[in-house]
Amino acid sequence: MINKIFIQNYKIFDQFNLSMNSGLNIIVGDNEVGKSTILEAINLVLTKRLNGKMIENELSPYLFNRNAVKEYIKSIIEGKPTQLPEIIIELYLDDNSALESLRGSMNSKREDAIGIKLEIVFDEDYNEEYENLIKDKKVQLIPAEYYKVQWYSFANNAITLRSLPVRLSYIDTTTIRLESGADYYLQDIIKTDLDAKERVELNIAYRDLKEVFSEQKSIKSINQKLTNKKGAITDKDLSISIDISQKSNWETHLIPHLDELPFQLIGKGEQNALKIMLALERKADESNIILIEEPENHLSFSSMNTLVSKIRDKCEGKQIITTTHSTYVLNKLGLEHLLLLHDTKITTLKNLPSDTQNYFKKLSGYDTLRLVLAKKAILVEGPSDELIVQKAFLLKHEKLPIEAGTDVINVQGLSFARFLDIAKELGKKVVVVTDNDGDYKNKVDKKYNDYQGCSNIMICRSDNDCAPTLEPQIVECNELTVLNKIFNTDFDKKDLIKKYEKEQNRVCFENI
Repeated sequence: MINKIFIQNYKIFDQFNLSMNSGLNIIVGDNEVGKSTILEAINLVLTKRLNGKMIENELSPYLFNRNAVKEYIKSIIEGKPTQLPEIIIELYLDDNSALESLRGSMNSKREDAIGIKLEIVFDEDYNEEYENLIKDKKVQLIPAEYYKVQWYSFANNAITLRSLPVRLSYIDTTTIRLESGADYYLQDIIKTDLDAKERVELNIAYRDLKEVFSEQKSIKSINQKLTNKKGAITDKDLSISIDISQKSNWETHLIPHLDELPFQLIGKGEQNALKIMLALERKADESNIILIEEPENHLSFSSMNTLVSKIRDKCEGKQIITTTHSTYVLNKLGLEHLLLLHDTKITTLKNLPSDTQNYFKKLSGYDTLRLVLAKKAILVEGPSDELIVQKAFLLKHEKLPIEAGTDVINVQGLSFARFLDIAKELGKKVVVVTDNDGDYKNKVDKKYNDYQGCSNIMICRSDNDCAPTLEPQIVECNELTVLNKIFNTDFDKKDLIKKYEKEQNRVCFENI
């Protein structure tokens, strides 16, 4: 299992360290923060492949960290060329007697550890060419063509795929060819469930089908026309038919159908779920580490629940590293496995109270990920409060909260403390707007006392116990004549509050 990974100068990461759980790891973060790059780096150091090809054939200036490239280009322009940037990816593996051959201290930390190292470094054989290149100071990109790839264990021994005892399965539904997955699935069923006689019968039936094709009247007519073209392209008779040679295997031409629809025409969600399960079926048994890129694509909650359960069962005892934008995935698989990626730094929720972890597992519909990913958040306890806060923010700042990087989240009141546990652990700046329920000292101040000392958390409530909820607060803060004018009524305070509650504040929200 991977204990930690170190990345230097690879894409978005200049210096990046990440410790991992031995079981499940859920990487979340905003777009373009490097979630996929982490999976890509793990795959690269364990397979020496990028985009399915050997890394030597995929070397590009754009693999290097932008800041490192800028510093290098600046040094060239100033006539003080520095050392060319190098890409380093290191995997530190758990102690395991089967991996002792990988133990050594040839790593960036000089630790005695078991691990693998991949470097993309300047090849000294190109020294003369490189010196000529930088003489005119017009270098604008890293000269990747002068680089080489080195793949070693921490014992400084060269690595090959055959010698590497760690096996990886990298599952990204956007890169899995649907047909090949379906072919494998059918072939596996055929090999497992059909005896030799049945397979021969299928083969004969398929050959007969091909031969019947050539005897069709329309096909004969077409072939006659093609025969008349003899000499125009070739001196031999030209015709069309289906390949019935031994090399053309009937197994690869069968297409699975779901509810009588060809596999490629079923819904995207079903396709992606099936792709993941087919890939796991094919590779999981022989893999120690499973990488899964955003499994939630196109899936409903019910389908996601099924898929998450299957992934968990199929990968039991293995290390899973997955990226996600789904609150459902995050909650169901467990907040304790969260690795929040922000500004190339990782924050975890390992110290989150166990009762809070269990709470979110049961309430998977809650917007946990909105809080995790928000720059700032305002927590309110109902839709009415949310509308009031949104409107007040708009009037004061001339923009909605979300446009200013602040997410207003309705957390249904009773779960404030659960969300504050997350905010406290992550250091996320959060404001709570809550009712005082007629007893602000006990029902607010005492209730949230554990969070009052957190510099990133603010609890906003009224100290007027006579105005316990939103409606009486609005009445208290506005002149009775103004409110009656809005409603075209002649109520006293008590009746006006009842009016608010009955009408669910519809008119008030439009006018205040």
